[in-house]
Amino acid sequence: MKSLTEHLTFTLPERMGFVNITPQVAALVERSGVREGLCLVNAMHITASVFINDDEPGLHADYRAWLERLAPFDADPAVYRHNRTGEDNADAHLKRQVMGREVVVAITDGRLDFGPWEQIFYGEFDGRRPKRVLVKVIGA
Repeated sequence: MKSLTEHLTFTLPERMGFVNITPQVAALVERSGVREGLCLVNAMHITASVFINDDEPGLHADYRAWLERLAPFDADPAVYRHNRTGEDNADAHLKRQVMGREVVVAITDGRLDFGPWEQIFYGEFDGRRPKRVLVKVIGA
């Protein structure tokens, strides 16, 4: 069995944003030499996400608007109890919970095995500082 473990680091300039990380993950799969296996991609911060969906700008705008309706940013400690700890990112924790922490993608014939239009995204909900994403490739 072969394996590869790498960390990608992202620093988004805004509080919320989405980055298509499929090319970076695909390059790591290729570098691993795994022909048949699995690739785990995991956000290692509790205010960030990794998810699979379509790379379409309108959908990304819809995500932003929908997430902001579900858990609007508000630094006021009276609005979110978590903000009483001195943080201002309770909304980011809730957004991450909805969008998910990781994805697992099959590797077939040395490539990520996606359905139509599927891409891997890093989702940021409390940006402006470096955050890591774990990529773990295992297989034969």
